[in-house]
Amino acid sequence: MDVRIQAIHFDASEKLVAFINKKAERLQRHYANITTVDVKLSVVKPETAMNKEAVVKVTLPQNEQVVTKIADTFEEAIDLCLEALDKMLEKSKDKK
Repeated sequence: MDVRIQAIHFDASEKLVAFINKKAERLQRHYANITTVDVKLSVVKPETAMNKEAVVKVTLPQNEQVVTKIADTFEEAIDLCLEALDKMLEKSKDKK
């Protein structure tokens, strides 16, 4: 599995990168056929609370799933995205 992290107009800390990698690995334990996880992080203007945006795209052999969430911190936004992705992947798994 390939994890690509893109921080727009800022440098992501090593702690944040490690957090994202850990969460992505956990997701792959449940869904082994994930090939790529793309994470795009940005700060939404104006500078207020709830201005950290995370877009997570999971690529599977037959399709893609994309989730966008905005939260107070990047960690919280990533957690929300991966929670939503987990539900989406579970639904698509049940359909098959």
